[in-house]
Amino acid sequence: MGEIRIARITAERLDVSQHLEAVESSAVGAVTSFVGTVRDHDPDAAGTVAALHYEAHPDAEATLRAIAEAALGDRDGIVAVSHRIGDLAVGDAAVVIAVGTAHRGDAFDVCRELIEAIKRELPIWKQQIESDGTTAWKGIGG
Repeated sequence: MGEIRIARITAERLDVSQHLEAVESSAVGAVTSFVGTVRDHDPDAAGTVAALHYEAHPDAEATLRAIAEAALGDRDGIVAVSHRIGDLAVGDAAVVIAVGTAHRGDAFDVCRELIEAIKRELPIWKQQIESDGTTAWKGIGG
């Protein structure tokens, strides 16, 4: 059966190695990971993106756990996932996912399903701040 070892919303810097270590097990033969970082551009931005600010609904952590459980489904595996909130600079990790399963196909599938569901469903909003001070908010799915 599957296990969610980390499902966290935090203002602290995300540690990729902590997530990879969390999915270690003698039953795991494949580990996939995803790290979503703040980039300096966005198709919706007129200029250079300087930073992002994330805010979360109070239920976001419970929602993240439910999303992780759904992505894992009935597959035997381990998931560690975190989303950062607060002020992030270009290059900072906003999302970290690690998935450990017996076989690579499941690990890739769960990881992909998880990040896509996070983008669609997690109640976190981001304020994009451009270098000229222009800001824009994006919500769930944006």
